Amino acid sequence: MSDKEIGTEETFPVLPSKNKGKGKAIPTKHDKEHLPWVEKYRPHTLSDLISLEYITSTLDKFIKERQFPHLLFYGPPGTGKTSTILACAKRLFGKDWNSSVMELNASDERGIDMVREDIKGFASTRKLFSTGSEFKLVILDEADGLTNIAQNALRRIVEDYAKNVRFCFICNNVQRLNPALQSRCTRFRFRPLKQDQIRSRIEEIAMAENVNITEDGIQALLKLCGGDMRRVLNILQSCSSRDVIDETVIYNCTGYPHPKDMERIMNSLANDEFSIAYSKIKIFMENLSMSLNDIITEVVNYFKIHEFPLSGETMAYFFRNLRLIEHNLNTGGNNTTQLAALIGAYKNALKKADK
Repeated sequence: MSDKEIGTEETFPVLPSKNKGKGKAIPTKHDKEHLPWVEKYRPHTLSDLISLEYITSTLDKFIKERQFPHLLFYGPPGTGKTSTILACAKRLFGKDWNSSVMELNASDERGIDMVREDIKGFASTRKLFSTGSEFKLVILDEADGLTNIAQNALRRIVEDYAKNVRFCFICNNVQRLNPALQSRCTRFRFRPLKQDQIRSRIEEIAMAENVNITEDGIQALLKLCGGDMRRVLNILQSCSSRDVIDETVIYNCTGYPHPKDMERIMNSLANDEFSIAYSKIKIFMENLSMSLNDIITEVVNYFKIHEFPLSGETMAYFFRNLRLIEHNLNTGGNNTTQLAALIGAYKNALKKADK
C-alpha cells in the first residue's frame, strides 16, 4: 500500500467551549495534576484525533471491518505517532486494552534476546477471551534502534504469528528499518505540526492551566519546538511556575541561545580576530550555560534568515566543517577545542571568499 500522509495536527482533546456540552474538556489542574502534561493531554479515543479526516476514517475502517494490518508509523518526534496507535488499541480492545497490548521501546532493549524472549513469547500465545478482536497488538517504539539481527528475527515472527498478533512499528528514521519489515506493513508518514496548529494548542493549554504566556513567549516556543508538540508541552510545563512566561524565560529554561546572544556571537565571529572571538564566545557559553551543539544549530539557522557573505563553494566548505565539529562533539570531543575549530572554520571560509 502506498504511503499515506498523516496530517500535522497533534492529537489533543478539545477545550470546553462557551456552548455547553460541545467538545471534550481538557482536564483542569485538579484532574491528574501530578501527571506530566504530555500524558495529561494525550488523546484517548480516535474521535479525539484531529489529524486529516481520511486517515482517521481509514484506521476506523480497519477496526470496524476487523481487517487491522501491521502498521508502520514514521516521522519526526512529537507528531502524534504513539497517541494514534494507543487510541486505536483502546478502540480495539476496550477498557482492558492493556492486557492485549505489549508496549516496548527498542532504545531500552534492542537485541535478539528481546525479540526471542519477550516478543515471541507474547506473539505465540492466543487470547483466551475475545474483547472484539481475536488478535493482540505489539507496539514497538523507536523500532529503528533495533539491531539488524533483531530485525531479521522479527521479520519471521511477523509472518509466523499473523493470526495471533498485529505489530505497529514506530520510528523517526524509516531508512534504518529493514525493507523486508517495511514491506509487511501499511505505512503512515507523520509530518511536523504547523505553527498555527501548535499555537492554538499552546493557547488552549495555557488557558486550562492558568498560565500567563506572552506573544514573544509563544513565538519562542514555536521556534524552538520545530513542529514537536511533545517538546512544546515539556517546555511549557517547565516554565509554568513563573508568573509570566516570556521569550527570556523560555530561552533561560531550555538553555538555548537567545537571538540577541546569537547576534553578538555572529558579530564576534565576523569582526573580531580569532583570540578575541574565542574569549568572547567562551564567556558567553560559560555565563549563559550554552551548549556548543545548540550554537552550531543556531549558526545554521542564522544563515537561513540572514544573507551569507560567502559563495556556494565556501558555504559548502563551512558547513562540511560544522558537520565534522558536531560529529566530534557527539562522540566525546572537547567543547573548547571544538569551539576553536568552529571559529577557525568560519575565518577560513571568509578568507576563501576574499580570494
